[in-house]
Amino acid sequence: MENPDPAEEAIEKLKKSRVRWVHSTFVDMRGLMQDVVVPAREYISGRAFKAGIGFDGSSVRGFKSIEESDMLLKPDPKTLAVIPWTDDEKQKSAIIIGDVYEAYNGEEPSEVCPRGYVAKRAVREAEKMGYTGYFGPELEYFIFSSIDPTRLVWDLWVSPKGGEGDSWGAPRIVPRSPEITPGHFILRPKEAYFRPPPEDTTIEYRNEVASILEDSFGFQIEMHHHEVATAGQLEIDFRYGELVETADRTIYYKFVAKNIAKKYGMIATFMPKPVYLDNASGMHIHVSLWRGGENAMYDEEDEYAELSQTGRYFIGGLLEHAKALTAICCPTVNSYKRLVPGFEAPIYIMWSRRNRSAMVRVPVYYRGAEFASYKRIEFRSADPSCNPYLAFACLLTAGLDGVKRKIDPGDPVDEDVYKLSSERRRALGIGELPTTLRDALEEMKSDEVIHRTLGSHIFDAFIEYKMNDWRQYCLYVTPWEIMKYLDY
Repeated sequence: MENPDPAEEAIEKLKKSRVRWVHSTFVDMRGLMQDVVVPAREYISGRAFKAGIGFDGSSVRGFKSIEESDMLLKPDPKTLAVIPWTDDEKQKSAIIIGDVYEAYNGEEPSEVCPRGYVAKRAVREAEKMGYTGYFGPELEYFIFSSIDPTRLVWDLWVSPKGGEGDSWGAPRIVPRSPEITPGHFILRPKEAYFRPPPEDTTIEYRNEVASILEDSFGFQIEMHHHEVATAGQLEIDFRYGELVETADRTIYYKFVAKNIAKKYGMIATFMPKPVYLDNASGMHIHVSLWRGGENAMYDEEDEYAELSQTGRYFIGGLLEHAKALTAICCPTVNSYKRLVPGFEAPIYIMWSRRNRSAMVRVPVYYRGAEFASYKRIEFRSADPSCNPYLAFACLLTAGLDGVKRKIDPGDPVDEDVYKLSSERRRALGIGELPTTLRDALEEMKSDEVIHRTLGSHIFDAFIEYKMNDWRQYCLYVTPWEIMKYLDY
């Protein structure tokens, strides 16, 4: 029996669900969703799939200059999902993700496209070496009752005035949890991990997001829970998959999380560090490497972590390119307020098993050949503000560079690196990640593997755009500076 045509299946889904509108989306260089709404009839007729959808590439960050602005979005029918919260006949909608092409219907995706050009090219490079990479990101994020950036003063930790409501976080950023009302309890800073109701007031929201991801978007949810930070920090974990599929799901995860938060009168944010003096949001990325249907990272003879030599070389590549990877995986000024000691975010370039102070961790929950498929590494320094297509692609190629060049990662460090003296860290050869966005971008500039993975266009555009962010940040005078230095 022949495999069904994905476009025909998508068309049938649109007809059966009586969809009126299709959110036709792609992501820009930053990883932000770009959306044009197209009548479903354009898809049902086949025109949208065959011809694509024209748009102005000069209006998208990192894409094109004005004299070469005509571009095409070619939707991927395998990504079509019906949006369940649009029930009204005039609002019934679906969503689809696609790749960006040059005008005149180019044969290959444009070099500006993170999905079609960067991510898919990285997959092909891995295939040439005989490997398939599988990715499982753990996205943490916050939900807040309200955010008014025009009225931020400084944090309640510094001054008890200016805040709205009973917030443990920043003024005018009012958390969903804790709510100090009858029947509720305070979730203290850095003590909210795995807390149940009634302390955790986010359970209904998480259940709804997780259910929609499973029922409408084809996810397999593994678990969800409240995270460590007090102010409504959440995590919903879904099953791993191949690179492009998992990056697509990361984009859909954010889309659903934000829209359901709006339904509850809240705001979901994947900003890494929105709350002062509490834990930030990370995106730990689990990666396994498969070859010929077998997990190439598993070795039952390895006594340390059942990790193969291929797995060690892969870690060696990640450590070798760690500083440049930080620019891609931690791409905002705010990211570096997470990469500090004391908040579980790794800042030292090292690997270990079990050890969550390591940048690369090898999980060892289970042992034995029956769990061979579970063997993976966890890259812990990334955060959810990154572009998943770029981040996953760069992690894959950096790791495979280690495999190709047989880069030894050195001995694992099974100590809490935060408690080691600087002399001990030097003796162990443990380096540090960049501490600012500018430092990370400087490291990225000289990394040939990252350059090759992104291609010259995105590589140059990314550095230019992010360096401009850094310059704007340096020029801005913050409320903290006024408080600290006004009496000088």
